[in-house]
Amino acid sequence: MPFIPDIDPPTLVGVMQRRPELAAPLQEYTEILMRGPSSLSAGDRELIAAYVSGVNACQYCHGIHAVTAAQLGIDEAVFEAGIADPDRLPVAGTLKPILRYVAKLTETPSRMVQADADAVFAAGWNEEAFETAVAICALFNFYNRVVDGHGIETDRTYWREAGQRLSDPYRGYGALGRRMRELAEGGG
Repeated sequence: MPFIPDIDPPTLVGVMQRRPELAAPLQEYTEILMRGPSSLSAGDRELIAAYVSGVNACQYCHGIHAVTAAQLGIDEAVFEAGIADPDRLPVAGTLKPILRYVAKLTETPSRMVQADADAVFAAGWNEEAFETAVAICALFNFYNRVVDGHGIETDRTYWREAGQRLSDPYRGYGALGRRMRELAEGGG
């Protein structure tokens, strides 16, 4: 049960509906970051979101974004392997430096050094991919804190429903942003 009992529904969406004027621009940003043009596929971006959430032990976000990533073509075996060591995950070798980077940025942000970024570039990623990975890491650290700070917990059934919704371009981040914009403008 959420720490604020009248969060309805008791999900991140319920939290956002309480302050739609804040949620609308955040969801619009999320739509662009997660689904806009990028050298990282939508599946790769969801994998990064799920991975960061796993590093933070945010079961809600990890569960939802693991399902979303799988819906977008990431092998489910990646999530069964756990998050302890990016080098042991069954993902493309070029993604491993990004996952190592976002794990370190999540756990010890003040210890980031040029060599960490250089490893991402050495794997063949360009500056846009690097910036996108950093932004996803920052955004999902934020979302993880919002979820855990409100005491939001759901089960695998909800993770599947939400993951399927987020992977659908007509019901995903953009639709949620439009809904929050309507609420913010008094369109209930």
